[in-house]
Amino acid sequence: MERIVKSGLGWRLGWNPQGMPYQGLVGTEDWAIELTGVEFDDFCRLLMQLAQTMSEMASELVDEEKITCEAESDSIWMEVEGYPSTYTLRLILNQGRRCEGSWLANAVPGLVQGAQSLKVF
Repeated sequence: MERIVKSGLGWRLGWNPQGMPYQGLVGTEDWAIELTGVEFDDFCRLLMQLAQTMSEMASELVDEEKITCEAESDSIWMEVEGYPSTYTLRLILNQGRRCEGSWLANAVPGLVQGAQSLKVF
């Protein structure tokens, strides 16, 4: 398996199964963080959980109502904030490098699609 990099407006994702100790990459055009395989798996899994939660909340909220949802693993904390159809994403690594990053609302749908197509969780 070879190195894969996907990108779109405001987001980048990468996977290199031979990379040690960092197989994954997440970021935007302006910044990137390398992630271990476990961190990258957690990132993708939590991103899908948060996207699903936001989608499910659409029927529970009035149009003008914003929401904040968090998800966490041992290695990563993530938060989405905004409306069910358009929201920002924040990421903080809980261990080791203690990095932080965020994506604008217009980048999140592409990031979610990219993560879904890059690996299956």
